[in-house]
Amino acid sequence: MPPRLKVRHALASAQPAAGVEVAGWVRTKRDSKGFSFLEVNDGSCLRNLQAVVDHAVPGAGDLPEILTGASVRITGDLVPSPAKGQAWELKATSLALVGRADAAFPLQKKGHTPEFLRSIPHLRARTNRIGSALRVRSVMAMEIHRFFQDRGFAYVHTPVITASDCEGAGELFRVTTLDPASPPKGADGKVDWAADFFGRQAYLTVSGQLEGETLACALGDVYTFGPTFRAENSNTSRHASEFWMIEPEMAFCDLAGDMDVAEALVQHLVRAALERCADELAFFDAYVSKGLLERLRGIVAQPFARVSYTEAVELLLASGQAFEFPVRWGENFQAEHERWLTETHFRRPVTVHDYPASAKPFYMRRNDDGRTVAAMDLLVPGIGEIVGGSQREERLDLLEAAMRAHGLDLEGYGWYLDLRRFGTVPHAGFGLGFERLLMLVTGEGNIRDVTAFPRTPGHA
Repeated sequence: MPPRLKVRHALASAQPAAGVEVAGWVRTKRDSKGFSFLEVNDGSCLRNLQAVVDHAVPGAGDLPEILTGASVRITGDLVPSPAKGQAWELKATSLALVGRADAAFPLQKKGHTPEFLRSIPHLRARTNRIGSALRVRSVMAMEIHRFFQDRGFAYVHTPVITASDCEGAGELFRVTTLDPASPPKGADGKVDWAADFFGRQAYLTVSGQLEGETLACALGDVYTFGPTFRAENSNTSRHASEFWMIEPEMAFCDLAGDMDVAEALVQHLVRAALERCADELAFFDAYVSKGLLERLRGIVAQPFARVSYTEAVELLLASGQAFEFPVRWGENFQAEHERWLTETHFRRPVTVHDYPASAKPFYMRRNDDGRTVAAMDLLVPGIGEIVGGSQREERLDLLEAAMRAHGLDLEGYGWYLDLRRFGTVPHAGFGLGFERLLMLVTGEGNIRDVTAFPRTPGHA
């Protein structure tokens, strides 16, 4: 048996090849007198490879049973194709039906709505739309590692189970082995969490930031890339209960350096998508989001804008726009505010920095004005916020004061305060939502369509 040739390699071949084998799933079949045409896709690329099967070759007797969705192995010769739009086709010398698919296969050759495809997540990856999104996801994941590894960052793994909530990051999923029907209780009638597996309440992580800070204060520059969880009953197109985050932390770094790295990362990933996922992005530009390629090229063509939060508020107030949510200094921007800044005013990505302290978590470094903190959000057209970060508060007295103001138990965060007691340094970091990035580069409008198995309220 010859080694299997992937469809993407066959289509990119520089010369004919004899005696190759292709295996995949049949997208369409057309029968003619004496031979049949099979369009085969193996998931390695967007395009299909046409196989021409003479009805006299071994295995051709199974052709009547080979319907859309069936899996096949075809051996033959890769030869120039006379058909328009394809350089090569496979002239079959043998055909094997591997797995049947009857007429009930739900992905017949017709248009399918995203809502229908979400109802069959176990099959929808075989479509052009979801298959393309998942290939882009694969490339983007590797490019994240390439970006940080090339800059000397250490890839670290922070806990998925944690007792810390990275205050302000979101609602928590509890992890427990206690019987929910009859948990052990103390003398006060409350659940005795000391009897639980970890001897205390534990949760799925909402962020690896705090642990990342501890590692940055030993290794210098680090990054995490893994799943995070938010138990928020939010059914918007931009939120999921399980998603992936990229979280770098950098020692001896201030807010300006933090913004530099965040902007460089987004531009690197968009540039890599344009270069390495050309077929998929052309598909999304044609069928999902008109003008996608132009928007992405604009992101890599020029520096991002930068504006302080206070300046951004002034721009929004002077815009004359009738926003659904009024603009008020001291409150976080809504999606409509972010999109006006990126799509109408600056017409490019913009990094907003120096937010009001009252709107941000305890760990962000207090600015000298006493009102703002050294925080930043990177906003992009069509999505809004894609990155959120800050310089972290490295001064022990100010960090303790901020924690008290937020009602936190200093003893429970003693390990975090130790970083400021023993060799404190200025440091900064940010979080980039991986699915938000994928929405940006694919033009998809719903986070459920850039992950294979989306986890949202009511859906697991």
